Amino acid sequence: MQIILVSATQILIIDKVQHNPLMINGHTAWSSLYSLTSNAVRPVDVTTNSFCASGNFLSNGTMINFGGNLAIFNNGTVQYPQPIPDTNGLQGVRQFYPERCSNTAAQCAFYENPTRIRLTASRWYPSTVRLPDGSILIVGGSRAGTFLNSASLNNPTLEFYPPKALNGNNGTAIQSPFLAATLAANLFPLMFLLPDGTVFIAANTMAMTYNWKTNTERRLPNIPNGVRVTYPMAGTAVLLPLRPSNNYTATVMICGGQARSDTMSPSSYSALDSASAQCASLTLTSAGIAAGWVVEQLPDGRIMPDAIMLPTGKILIVNGGKSGYSGYGNVKNQVGQSNAANPVYTPVLYNPAIALNSSNPRARFSSAGLPTSNIARMYHSVATLIPDGSIWIAGSSPSLDVTKVTFATEYRAEVMKPDYVSMTRPVITSAPSIMGYNLMYSIKLQTVPSATSTVEVALMDFGFSTHAVHMDMRHVQLVANSTPIVGPVMIQSPPNHNIFAPGRAGCFKGVRVTIGSGAGPPVDQGALANMLKNTRNP
Repeated sequence: MQIILVSATQILIIDKVQHNPLMINGHTAWSSLYSLTSNAVRPVDVTTNSFCASGNFLSNGTMINFGGNLAIFNNGTVQYPQPIPDTNGLQGVRQFYPERCSNTAAQCAFYENPTRIRLTASRWYPSTVRLPDGSILIVGGSRAGTFLNSASLNNPTLEFYPPKALNGNNGTAIQSPFLAATLAANLFPLMFLLPDGTVFIAANTMAMTYNWKTNTERRLPNIPNGVRVTYPMAGTAVLLPLRPSNNYTATVMICGGQARSDTMSPSSYSALDSASAQCASLTLTSAGIAAGWVVEQLPDGRIMPDAIMLPTGKILIVNGGKSGYSGYGNVKNQVGQSNAANPVYTPVLYNPAIALNSSNPRARFSSAGLPTSNIARMYHSVATLIPDGSIWIAGSSPSLDVTKVTFATEYRAEVMKPDYVSMTRPVITSAPSIMGYNLMYSIKLQTVPSATSTVEVALMDFGFSTHAVHMDMRHVQLVANSTPIVGPVMIQSPPNHNIFAPGRAGCFKGVRVTIGSGAGPPVDQGALANMLKNTRNP
């Protein structure tokens, strides 16, 4: 499952092609819109198979879904009682326009036109990041579905959307030595745009920064203790809050995963293999890189966890299991078809403001006061922050098709409300709908607690959630006046495009704003034409 908040009231859900009960245009639907106001779901039409795709917003607010899989229930090789009319989605570029799909729109659909809009090659399990010019970088993936990637299936390349002419690659894919070196557990790389404009990328046990303007890879220290953090040994990652008080210093934290070798046969793995409890952080300054990763420990091992950045700057970790691997139908001791077992039902909260304690590597983690679910959230589970500050949790489908065996295909959603949701909080009554860079703006608040004498304002990107990866999730604190609240609050927008790439942002409570001009990214028609000329139509 894949989800992204596309408006203040709607979550776009993109599922794998399977026999879901929701229908559209005479066939089962594998995408839908969930209303946060009514809890109703309505179908969205998709043509290609979006199974295990990725997604992101362009700077103009258009949501793009990239990659996917072959047609599974409509491939002509296996006969199913109820065929589904999906087509090959491996090179899919699916465009979704939120402004055309309002709460009152009769029917919504993705726009797909593979003769003109497609990836350079097949990508299953790629990752994306929005760049400072508002375009999207698409990284990695395999050329077909697989448990462990291999040299024959690996797509060790990067590409831009829209296509660019950079470093001798006129709209075509760019080879990445890093993606070749990180086989086999290197799918859905973990990525963040950094304040210097480069991109952090982690895959398997390795990490690097990538300068997309010069096509330069800079290797970073390996992730400690041989822990593998990408599919099928998926951990989760966050870019800790960027704050002006430390000049927006970037620290990446990666939690969970597996420490088993990735060179064995799938039959050598078991759903009962303990997952890693490691949380490793790296500060991306010269001194931080020289010092290396700082290792902390989750209360329990975790495979396929979801880490959610909260407006408070704390991180909530939910979902996943204590043992096994991502995927289904591959390893020993499967639960139903699930490659993982021992679901984690209680979330854990990480507070980066607590001092590190070398004698207690769990000091920053706590589950005190947090609710416990009774729903197993395994493979294909998701979670995202929503505008009121709650966390929306859904999914779990570790099987080829809809099933009622453990772990059953899960259609129930949950909303977790942190303690601050029930507190008296500042309410933004007036704010700009669009903000440029390094400029001063006024916002108005009401319902400010009497004990509050200062205010903090943060911009957030809630990210695109799938497979324990949260693409472009981001928390940027703004410079705000610290005088007692007696009138408008003056805030300073992000200093440049690297701190917060142009596009949509959330500003709590519940206010959405566009950062930058709202225009789309640059389009190089020559690079686009060359890409179409030198790639095949799927």
